[in-house]
Amino acid sequence: MISSIMPNYKRFDLAFTHGEGPWLIGTDKRRYLDFAAGIAVSSLGHNHPLLVKAIAEQAAKVMHVSNLYRTPQAEALADLLVQNSFADSVLFCNSGAEANEALVKIIRRTQYMKGHPEKNRIICFNGAFHGRTLAMISATGNPAYLEGFGPRVEGFDHVDFNDLNAVRTAITPETAGILIEPIQGESGIKAADPEFLRGLRDLCDEHGIFLAIDEVQTGMGRTGFLFAHEVSGIKPDIISVAKGIGGGFPLGAVLARAELAQYLTPGTHGTTYGGNPLACAAGLVVVGEILRPGFLEQVRKVSESFGAMLESLAKDYPEIFIDIRGRGLMRGLKCRIPSSDVITAAMDEGLLAVGAGDNVLRLVPPLIVSEADCQEAITRLRRACKTLSHTLSQHKEKTA
Repeated sequence: MISSIMPNYKRFDLAFTHGEGPWLIGTDKRRYLDFAAGIAVSSLGHNHPLLVKAIAEQAAKVMHVSNLYRTPQAEALADLLVQNSFADSVLFCNSGAEANEALVKIIRRTQYMKGHPEKNRIICFNGAFHGRTLAMISATGNPAYLEGFGPRVEGFDHVDFNDLNAVRTAITPETAGILIEPIQGESGIKAADPEFLRGLRDLCDEHGIFLAIDEVQTGMGRTGFLFAHEVSGIKPDIISVAKGIGGGFPLGAVLARAELAQYLTPGTHGTTYGGNPLACAAGLVVVGEILRPGFLEQVRKVSESFGAMLESLAKDYPEIFIDIRGRGLMRGLKCRIPSSDVITAAMDEGLLAVGAGDNVLRLVPPLIVSEADCQEAITRLRRACKTLSHTLSQHKEKTA
């Protein structure tokens, strides 16, 4: 007999009653240190007083009015994002997949309006993840996500990550733009080289195509900067944002230069819920906190310490870990044993983590974690590794 909830997720038998900062309290009364953060979503942790207050106050006033009318909360959030980025204009939506869909539409529309209707293809990268809609699984290109859903949506070409020559070869008269994640999350926390991103910027300028950056997971302070592309010193033409921007409330956005944004005229695109007062009230608090003086500096400081802690852990348990990956508070541990075993062992010790491709354990805690929180996470991971190492030793003895 099938569950009333469709079985598209393999869920742990664990539920939570409430949270406090980087902690979640389970229905089993245990406290769990949350280094999953709803998969890089709960940027301010749980039960953040300013976020809770803003959502409650806005919900008591008006939650939804539709985009037939002005939404002051959306206007204020758009202003804040424009003032602190390369962008001139913002489109709000509800999720990362929606943001990426809109991003592709805007690129194609701009090329069309500029007299290049033939330019409608987007270069993407092997190992990417851009969402689960029909178009975005085609942009992602992973056969496992495509199987059973009919023909691929046309218009996406894939090349190897960090291979500038492959990109150069893939550019044709039909290429409209390039879409890349600064750090590939789902496929195993693989970072783009800064030189590679700079090379993409140069190629786009040379060929009259647009550079699009998927900042759904890497944006909103995750790497210690508001956006991860800032590390390379480039300015993209358009980016997608979601996950951490709402601190747990569904919110997505597309940020673009005026050259592209101007062509999203009435009737070309729409969203029923996108930019509603409640979501944007949440976003204003989250973005405001991230931009508060000292916040990102603290993220970078904690990240540096956390990275050193992870290096030490991997060095002490070479039978479990191969290397560490990522930047800021977006880290991965490539495992020698199934990463699912490490995740389960960590959960048994009261630490929540997330899996990723390439057999990687992903750690994406709330941005408000302290060095002490990170040390506690490492302590729990060490206990998990000690248990796993003992099990491995016993297995070797039995098979010797």
